[in-house]
Amino acid sequence: MAKADKKADLAGPGIGSYDELEKVLPNDYEPLLNAKDRMKALFAVKGYIEENLCKELNLFMVQVPLIVDVRSGVNDSLDRDGSRSPIQFHISNDYDKNPIDAQVVQAATKWKRPALKEFGCEVGEGICTDMKAVRKDYFLDHDHSCYVDQWDWEKVITEKERTLEYLTDTVKKIWKVIYGAGEFAKENFPQLKTDKYPDIPEELTFIHAEDILAKYPDMPRKQRETAIIQEYPAVFIYGIGWTLDDGYPHEMRAADYDDWITETVSADGRPVHGLNGDILVWNPVTKRRHELTSMGIRVTKDTLVKQLEITGQMDFLKLPYHQAIMNDEIPLSIGGGIGQSRTYMYLLRTAHLGEVSVTVWPDILKEMSAKRNIHCLE
Repeated sequence: MAKADKKADLAGPGIGSYDELEKVLPNDYEPLLNAKDRMKALFAVKGYIEENLCKELNLFMVQVPLIVDVRSGVNDSLDRDGSRSPIQFHISNDYDKNPIDAQVVQAATKWKRPALKEFGCEVGEGICTDMKAVRKDYFLDHDHSCYVDQWDWEKVITEKERTLEYLTDTVKKIWKVIYGAGEFAKENFPQLKTDKYPDIPEELTFIHAEDILAKYPDMPRKQRETAIIQEYPAVFIYGIGWTLDDGYPHEMRAADYDDWITETVSADGRPVHGLNGDILVWNPVTKRRHELTSMGIRVTKDTLVKQLEITGQMDFLKLPYHQAIMNDEIPLSIGGGIGQSRTYMYLLRTAHLGEVSVTVWPDILKEMSAKRNIHCLE
C-alpha cells in the first residue's frame, strides 16, 4: 500500500465520489417502518437511550451551546490538520460597539469539561447533552451529514481511574444501553423483527489499533476497519491518535481532549498507547462499517502539553480552555459523543441518514437514493 494512500485516509470521512457511492448503495432495500412509525420509534429509542445512559453512567441532562465565542477556544477542531473548520460569523451587537465573533459548534467536546465544574459535578457524576452541530466540510453520503446530533456526555473521574480498565468498563455500559435500545425498539415495533438482517450483537469485541494494523499491515485505516468489523460485527478500537508501527496514527485526533499518548499495557502484556477509542459496527443494511461513538479519558495538563508539542499547536495553551486545564481549574474527566442519527439508522435498519434526520442533501444523492427506494425526509 502506497504511503500516500495511508496518509490520505487519516482525517475523518475524507472526500468520496458519487460514482463510487452509487455502486455501494443497497439495491434491494425495503424500509421496515414507514415514515410515521419510524419517527415514533426514533423518539421512543431516544428516550430510552437518554434515560438509561444517565442511569448507567450517573449523568443528568443539561443544556448545551449551538454557538460559542471564538475566543473561548472550546469549539471542537475534530482533527489536527484543520481540514474541517467551523462556520464563523460576526454579531455586530450594539452597532459594533460590543460585537462578538461566534462559531457554530462542530461538537461540544471541550465545552463539557468546564461545564462539569459549572454544574457542580462531584467525582463519579456527569452530564449528558442533546447536542446539535454543523460540520460543513463533510462529503455528504448516506452515512455522513453536515447536520450532526449527538449525546455528548462527560463525567468527573479521579487520577486512579485514568486506566484502560475504567475506559473498558464505561464502554461496556454504553454498549449495554445501545443493545438494550435495539431490543426495546423491536418489542415496541414488531416490524423490526426480521430474518433479513442479523441481530445486533450483545457483546463488543475490544481490540487495539496496533493489533488491527498487525493483522492488516498493508491496508489503510478505513479498509482495516472494514475488514475487522466483518469478522467481529461490533468492536471497540483502543488507541486512536498515537503513531502506530507503520508511522501513521490509526486516525487523526485533536490534541486537546482525548489522551492518546499515555502508555498502557495490552491484554498480552505489550506496551501500547492511548486511553481512548471508537465503537464501530457492521451495518447489514448498508453493508458498511459505521462509527457510533468516539470517546476517551481526557488529557491532564502534562499529557496536553506533550500532545500539543507533537502536533505543533503549543499556541493553543494561551486559550481559556487550555489555561483551565493547566491551572487545575476543571476536573479530570472521561467523555464522548454518541451519534444519534447514526445510532437510529443502525437500530431502525435504515439505509440513509436522511431517513432519520432532516437536513440538506445534494440532488445527485437524493436522486440515486430514490431510484433504490431510499427516500430522504425533506
